Amino acid sequence: MVPLALSINNLKRLPATYRLLPTLVAVGIVIALTAVVVMMRLYRLSDFPPGIINDEGANGVDALQVLQGHHSVFFSEKASGREALAIYATALATHLLGPSLLAFHLPAALASAGAVLAVFWLGLLLFGTDEQSGNRRPWRGLAVAGIAAGLMAASIGQTFLARGGFRANFLPLILTLSLALLWRSWSRTDRSKASWWGLALAGASAGLLLYTYIPARVAPLLFLFFGLSFLLPFGPAARAKVMTEWPKAAVFVAAAGLIAAPILTYFVLHPEDFFFRSREVSLSLDSHRTQLGAFLNNVVDYLLIFGAVGDRNEEYNFAGRPLLSLWEALFFWAGVGMSLWGWRRRPAFRLLLIWLVVMLLPAMLAYNRGNGPNSLRIIGAAPAAYLLVGVGIWETARLLKGRISFNNATAAAAVGLLVTGFILVQGMFAYRTYFYEWVGTPQYYAAADAEMAEAAQILNQQSTDSESVYLIPYHLSNGHYGFDYLYQGEAPAHVIHSTMTHLPQRIESILESNGEVSSVKVVDWNDDLGWIGGGEEYTVALLEKYGTYLGSKQHTYFQVHTFSDIALDHPWTFYESLGPPSVNYDGGISLLGIALGQGHTQLSTQQQIDLGPERAFWIAKQWQTAPGLGTEFAVSLRLHNSEGGGVYQRDIVLLNPNHSRTSSWAPEQPVETLYHMQIPSDLKPGEYELRLIVYDYETLKPTVELGVWKPEAVLASFLVVKDG
Repeated sequence: MVPLALSINNLKRLPATYRLLPTLVAVGIVIALTAVVVMMRLYRLSDFPPGIINDEGANGVDALQVLQGHHSVFFSEKASGREALAIYATALATHLLGPSLLAFHLPAALASAGAVLAVFWLGLLLFGTDEQSGNRRPWRGLAVAGIAAGLMAASIGQTFLARGGFRANFLPLILTLSLALLWRSWSRTDRSKASWWGLALAGASAGLLLYTYIPARVAPLLFLFFGLSFLLPFGPAARAKVMTEWPKAAVFVAAAGLIAAPILTYFVLHPEDFFFRSREVSLSLDSHRTQLGAFLNNVVDYLLIFGAVGDRNEEYNFAGRPLLSLWEALFFWAGVGMSLWGWRRRPAFRLLLIWLVVMLLPAMLAYNRGNGPNSLRIIGAAPAAYLLVGVGIWETARLLKGRISFNNATAAAAVGLLVTGFILVQGMFAYRTYFYEWVGTPQYYAAADAEMAEAAQILNQQSTDSESVYLIPYHLSNGHYGFDYLYQGEAPAHVIHSTMTHLPQRIESILESNGEVSSVKVVDWNDDLGWIGGGEEYTVALLEKYGTYLGSKQHTYFQVHTFSDIALDHPWTFYESLGPPSVNYDGGISLLGIALGQGHTQLSTQQQIDLGPERAFWIAKQWQTAPGLGTEFAVSLRLHNSEGGGVYQRDIVLLNPNHSRTSSWAPEQPVETLYHMQIPSDLKPGEYELRLIVYDYETLKPTVELGVWKPEAVLASFLVVKDG
């Protein structure tokens, strides 16, 4: 019988076939891992997901600019700024495949697949050799590495991020490779060329981290703290170790600095780009807690992500699942506990603990805006978490079984079959969850912005000319980067905010900037696409008012209305005039007037309004704020029946056309807001009043009308008739 912890000398005395068993098992595990990552990361990647998320589409637009010769180490103009690595990878894929869903999603998916194999390699390096004696521990290494990589390969959360085209996928790949190269090269006892080149490659990979994703900026702390851990306790022995090891550290740091120098230089010259995104997600944005309270709340959230709660953002995760399932979390916490117990004598344990804490820190220091833990921000900590699960399983088995004593063939069969089978079974469950429970649901198409990709692909196929203009109403923003990346048609196409205050002026400006316009084609989304949010009827109404309707063409997700003879000889507006009421509030804000209408028709608020069977209308309001206003106001639009009871309510934060809240508005400058109101279809016929309350968004305290001292103002009265 040969102990499981085989020494190199023992291996040399075994027959060649037995010595190859660990290698054969490793090959089998790699084949299983490859099968799962191909199935989960790459299978039908050109179809699923069926769209490009708006923010991530900025990488594609910048990639197109790269192909036109515009280069940078940091792309600052779009979506809060972007690191360059994913953009250049997307540019290469676009050059080879053309602007397409596959070209956009492939680089991130390959990076995620590569990270799985890198985790397997790092696990073998960390746990395949005994830390004290230097003897080989092949079965421990294969078990820990295989379990960790298998969990990562079959993770639903990692699959979402991999297939979504997120640049963050490059972070775990580069970080894991850097640590693997550093561990392998530093631990060599000789001073061969391969060792020094390995250190240089490890440093180069560390420098490359700054080109991946914002949380990578804390990665230097991981390398620093891990290096300092070898000097504990500080004393003469530590000083002697520094004198011996400093050349290796110098090679690593020099290589890292050389690769990172361009982006570091950029940030020195443009410090605002370095801090901009950090300010956007600062804990100070949490108005309900102190910064310390918000941080402690985040700490709890991110500890609970290991087995209890998950990211509720459907772009990043499925059904709010935690990063680790309950059984995975049990072994994860066992691995954390055993690593804390043995951290002093086991450098691999120290590395995983420091890795986990450091790469969780950026997420804990960011405001999550009510979605709970953000799985994208902790992607750099994921490999450490999965490796700790593997540690927990192995160490638990060792404690329960004592010293395992198998012959080599039995150990190979046990480890190989168990780990390989585990990986494949996990992969099958993950495949079923993603491709059967998630793909095809309305939430799936909404999370992927599928309708915008569909619009781009269909409009690419239309026969049109450069004098035509496409208008694509969209309720979330002006512009959609995913659409801009995919659309390659000849006619100019503009994604416009469908419910913004200055929509008429925006459309007028677009048409004027395009010079001679022969026709305007407006995308009108199907009613069953509830996630788009509506509002395209405003654009249609304006074109009906200022142009001639020619006809419509139906497509899968939308229809396209065509208008000609567009009049640009007088200003575009929804309404001809603003009417009463005008209200001066004691909080420093005033309502100057309102306008209410349906389509392009303005309705009088001085008489009862018959809404008709559609039960929908728009309402425009003009506001003005006093100097020194520091309050962020919101409005509550409420419908009351003839008895005074409330039957419908819609609350909205007041924003100007730049999406700034009232505390940031220019004093005494009029600001208009435009809202679409849809009366519930189950509302009983009868007479109703539309009332307005303006209140402090933070304290929820209403402001009252000066001289009247009541919070409610009546805007209009309606007659709701029986539907149909």
